[in-house]
Amino acid sequence: MQIIGRSLNLYSENTLIGKNVPLKVILDSNFLFVPSQFKIDIFGEMTKLFNQRYEPIVLSTTLQELRRMAEQGSPKLRKQAATAVKLAEKCRTVNVEKSEDETSDDAILRVAAKWHVPVATNDRELRRRLRDQNLPVVFLRGKSRLELEGAI
Repeated sequence: MQIIGRSLNLYSENTLIGKNVPLKVILDSNFLFVPSQFKIDIFGEMTKLFNQRYEPIVLSTTLQELRRMAEQGSPKLRKQAATAVKLAEKCRTVNVEKSEDETSDDAILRVAAKWHVPVATNDRELRRRLRDQNLPVVFLRGKSRLELEGAI
């Protein structure tokens, strides 16, 4: 196949040929608890893991969920959730709508599939659903390091 007089511009949410676009990574609420639970710098570890620039993204539904946990629950949960909210506020927040019967995990899966981006989560069920959609997953391995499952 020969194309004369035209150029082919390939674009996806994470790749722009000839441009240095940061990798978008959606963070789930439970992943934002990792620093307070296991004393791991998730942002530094993801930098090492991806070996490229990345942009951490938190969906508005996830931020709402974290704020709700920071106001309710046991004192320990409230403290961890407050720390998670502070971490989430360092990320880019993307407003998403979710229907009455849709969970936060459903919204994450929907956006990740639409954008074809990795998701950082420790939720076993969400990880399985992401794998079923052939989406990459970042998760905590052995309470000490982050691991990437799937190709970026």
